[in-house]
Amino acid sequence: MRTRSAAGAATAAAVALLTAATATAAAAPSRTAAPGFLTADDLPPHATSPWYQGAVTKGLPDPELFCVDGAVPDTSATYHRLFGTDYDTHASQVATTTASVKAADKLAAKLADRAAGCAADWLRDHPGSTASWDDYGTVDAGDSAHLYGVHTAPPESEHGVNLFAVIRKGTKVTVVRWAEMGTLPDAPVAAFRTTATKAAARL
Repeated sequence: MRTRSAAGAATAAAVALLTAATATAAAAPSRTAAPGFLTADDLPPHATSPWYQGAVTKGLPDPELFCVDGAVPDTSATYHRLFGTDYDTHASQVATTTASVKAADKLAAKLADRAAGCAADWLRDHPGSTASWDDYGTVDAGDSAHLYGVHTAPPESEHGVNLFAVIRKGTKVTVVRWAEMGTLPDAPVAAFRTTATKAAARL
């Protein structure tokens, strides 16, 4: 009886330890857990089409986001989501969790530089084309948020306009891209500013 009681006590103790460990693991955030992402309803409304959203997916999209390709590290802490409409308008978001606030600041600065320099970089790779950009300033969201616009037009081809939001919140960084055919005056900057605020809140 003493042996059976000792075994029962040991089993009970092991169960208690496992329960405590499981509770601790559940309470501790996973380093590779996906940051919070935008949903379709958070994007600038399209005049004639609903937005459709893909799943939040680990890793970088293929192809990567225009202007900032190669800037976000493809680690286990990086995720993306793609959005589309019935027309040419589409959007994408990439988010990652970095090792520190300092690393997040550095990544956000790199993404901002890439967005700001995109038109000039694109022109160097596409001689004979036209491109322009605009700095729409900061957004009071997260720890930092900045908006940019980029317009590109290959010779004898359609114009394309892109909006970018680069956002940092703690150790998390996200970049949101909205794109369609058109020019900078066509871009829904005010609505995209609201999108950036929501992206920071969800991050």
